[in-house]
Amino acid sequence: MATVSVVNMEGKEVGTIELNDAVFGVEVNEHLVHLAVVQQLANLRQGTQKAKTRSEVSGGGKKPWRQKGTGHARQGSIRAPQWKGGGIVFAPVPRDYSFKLNKKEKRAALKSALTSKVQDNKLIVVDELKLDEVKTKKFAEVLGNIKAVKALVVTEEKNDNVILSARNIPGTKTTVADNMNVYDVMNAGTVVLTKAAVANIEEVYA
Repeated sequence: MATVSVVNMEGKEVGTIELNDAVFGVEVNEHLVHLAVVQQLANLRQGTQKAKTRSEVSGGGKKPWRQKGTGHARQGSIRAPQWKGGGIVFAPVPRDYSFKLNKKEKRAALKSALTSKVQDNKLIVVDELKLDEVKTKKFAEVLGNIKAVKALVVTEEKNDNVILSARNIPGTKTTVADNMNVYDVMNAGTVVLTKAAVANIEEVYA
């Protein structure tokens, strides 16, 4: 089992914690991680883009000039793509970009993402995150104390003071242990977990 330091909000080490290898010490499957990230980004796409083809634009019902003898290139319709106001070739149409991954693949991808953060020393465990009020400056100081850059802050349950204090800090994102996803983990410079969040994750995914 990997052992990492536990720090407090002042950045001082207050102990250590052993991370379960079934979650934080698996063999990293880069292909599954890639698939999970692509799936999440694809599922976020609206797919509402639309452009008109030559059959949909207005006008151009007849041949603009006779086939031969004008000195111009032959033309069949002013709705052709080369004309101003003509249709678009292979125009995009509304479509659904989403696809599915099964539960085992999603779990394996998240474990791989967490393991990669442990291996890169980009996972920080804090004993607790307690703020008496919503204060962005105070939370920014906490992140500075624990040296967390572009942090994904994971708490065991919804903590409004943490969420509201972090939302105006550039690059910082908050979530609860139950809602973690591979994209957020991989996109984060540092993953910050509370001890309770670690226990929650290990209970669900081990």
